[in-house]
Amino acid sequence: MITEALLYAATFPLTGKAHRKFIHYSVNLWSRAGRCARDWAEHEEMSRNAIRAASAGLRQKRTAVVLGSGLLRDVPIEELAKDFDTVVLVDLVHLASVRLWLAVKSYRNVRLIERDLSGYDDLAAGRESEPLGFLRNVPYLDFVVSANLLSQIARGVKRRHEAEAGRVPKDTVERLIAAHLAGLSGLSCSSCLVTDIAYAVIDRNGKTHEEADLLHGVSPPPVNAAWTWPVAPLGEESKDYRIEHKVIAAW
Repeated sequence: MITEALLYAATFPLTGKAHRKFIHYSVNLWSRAGRCARDWAEHEEMSRNAIRAASAGLRQKRTAVVLGSGLLRDVPIEELAKDFDTVVLVDLVHLASVRLWLAVKSYRNVRLIERDLSGYDDLAAGRESEPLGFLRNVPYLDFVVSANLLSQIARGVKRRHEAEAGRVPKDTVERLIAAHLAGLSGLSCSSCLVTDIAYAVIDRNGKTHEEADLLHGVSPPPVNAAWTWPVAPLGEESKDYRIEHKVIAAW
């Protein structure tokens, strides 16, 4: 807990006021990733491999944008920084630990941007949401990655929707998931989507007790790869059950 508190404190002054309320989610993810490093290793490598495969055949590699860059554990940042002239990392929060690691690596072509990628505020203001519209203003854009972000957008939007009943349409979660997918498919450059699409709660005997569609009925694009991510192995949340997510990659 002391390490988490120190990381929170170090990240706080580096984060814009509007996004500071999200720091604890990033710190919690960092903490769980450390505890579950062995169980998450295959998922992280599969995610990195999908991004590598999606970018391998590009004719030009000028600017790459990573949406939901997070802890960078599931992003092949070394290769991206080497292969592209500029790499832009976009997320609500960039932890101090991530910033320090990037500084130590001396990636001078890596840029950090804080941004809410959900599109929720547009819908709340009565405007049509185009959460990835800002990408049209990125010069020399050749590659965009959505890195294990979409279900997190859905989760955050659902939480806000329930807390602010009546402020946004009832189908807000579905609309914003669809808007993210439409934003990727409408790009004039190559893209790679990595996202978890479903989860299951499974007991020690292998019996599934709960399942849910993390994309809320919205269909993902054709899949190039799929795998299982043990988000919460036995003992992480309970000694009696584990939580597994189904992950897909499309490019």
